[in-house]
Amino acid sequence: MANLSDADLKRIVDEVVSGLTRQMPAVGEHLSALEQSRTDQGSSTSQKMVALGADHGGYALKETIKAFLTEAGYQVIDCGTNSSQSVDYPDFALAVAQQVADGTAWRGIMIDGAGIGSCMAANKVKGIRAAMCYDHATASNSREHNNANLLTLGAGLIGPSLAKQIVTTFLETEFGGGRHARRVDKIMAIES
Repeated sequence: MANLSDADLKRIVDEVVSGLTRQMPAVGEHLSALEQSRTDQGSSTSQKMVALGADHGGYALKETIKAFLTEAGYQVIDCGTNSSQSVDYPDFALAVAQQVADGTAWRGIMIDGAGIGSCMAANKVKGIRAAMCYDHATASNSREHNNANLLTLGAGLIGPSLAKQIVTTFLETEFGGGRHARRVDKIMAIES
């Protein structure tokens, strides 16, 4: 199992997702839409600012995701870190969360070793709804049901291909509103 290629992993994820989530578009469709947005000059994607950060454990994946987002037409605010030298993830999670909370960034993405600590730190910032996602379904649910505005990823738990799929799903999935809006309002009222 440890010798799976990125292509094998993507195929497995696609099969699982299509089997479990018949109402959601397949991961491949999300990737096709992102690829199409690269060629659409008038695409709203090019107008969307994404704050991106990582600690030392997420640095390499951050650089991969930064290039991926840039190629897709997103504008990226790189909140650091800028090397694999040891740093403290709360500092970078806070930097990303502040960019989203003050409206400078449309969405945020923070990457550390597991994604858990950064999610906890980011959720301390008023107005942030951070979600740690590890597959297509959690990324979709975090947006559709919870209107998450900041994604955290665990670089030690997922590879670059899966991370790109999660990022694509997170950025392209719209909030469902309706009954979910009432619940999100209750979550946000806890801050008051």
